[in-house]
Amino acid sequence: MEHTIESVGTSGPARRVEPPHSADERTMLTAWLDWHRSTVREKCAGLDSGAARRAPLPTSPLMSIGGIVSHLRWVEHAWFESVLLGLPDQGPYTRDDPDAEWRLGARVPLAELLDAYDAQCARSREITARLELGSTSRGRASDGPRTLRWVLVHMIEETARHNGHLDLLREAADGARGR
Repeated sequence: MEHTIESVGTSGPARRVEPPHSADERTMLTAWLDWHRSTVREKCAGLDSGAARRAPLPTSPLMSIGGIVSHLRWVEHAWFESVLLGLPDQGPYTRDDPDAEWRLGARVPLAELLDAYDAQCARSREITARLELGSTSRGRASDGPRTLRWVLVHMIEETARHNGHLDLLREAADGARGR
């Protein structure tokens, strides 16, 4: 089933395509990851930047819709470019501010965050297309090398988990549910 999602950013309408019920491993993994990536944009559709900046949970002062989108953008960069390809990590986080990507969600307009996320996801797709599922990372994760297969499964988990957060934050922001 295919749904057109109203775009918040400038990259045009995103497509959320239901993953296949039967396919080879690569197709299944990439389809599910793309479904969760497009769900991020769907959760943000029609939301104004002010609402996206709010962090309504007193115990999680950085947990905002914009913060999640920024975090997911930089997680894509870290795993696909830095770990898999061994390229330098360009993320905004530092030893002194390990949560800097979350803070960007309070400063950068949601449309810009979503466009940066979409561009990073496109880069991750390009990297995925060039590698075999069993390809071992050239960079290092904190506890050893990873394969593309592992990164894809991890990114499905990471993005799905944060989509759950987006569900709750979106409902708190404007009452929208079930997107």
